[in-house]
Amino acid sequence: MKTIHIIGIVIVAVAIGIVISTAEDASAYVSFEEAKNIAINNDDKKIHVVGELQKDPAGHVTGIQTSPDKLSFTFMMVDEKGEAQQVYYNEPIPTDFTKSEKVVVVGNYQDNTFVASKILLKCPSKYQENELKEI
Repeated sequence: MKTIHIIGIVIVAVAIGIVISTAEDASAYVSFEEAKNIAINNDDKKIHVVGELQKDPAGHVTGIQTSPDKLSFTFMMVDEKGEAQQVYYNEPIPTDFTKSEKVVVVGNYQDNTFVASKILLKCPSKYQENELKEI
């Protein structure tokens, strides 16, 4: 075999190894109920839960409590099945957090609280198309 073929085979093998190792970190979105079941079986696995911030009937976000130093906070989140759960995040509140349409929390359960290591926000876009009305 030529040297170039051996180098090509090694590059392909490394690429396959990278894909396989990162596939373990991939996670589908689950509900809080499913996340609790996963946590019972595997405490260290990072879980992705998608939902919305809990709101009152007037549409105002409720349930946010910041620490006295404002370096961490808890909030109530409602998953796509309608289950509300308290989430703890050990970082300051992200910009435009209360304006987000959807929230994805990545983390795991600790003592009946979902502890997020990462929060991803889907904020309303200022570039959304407005409906055109026919005249």
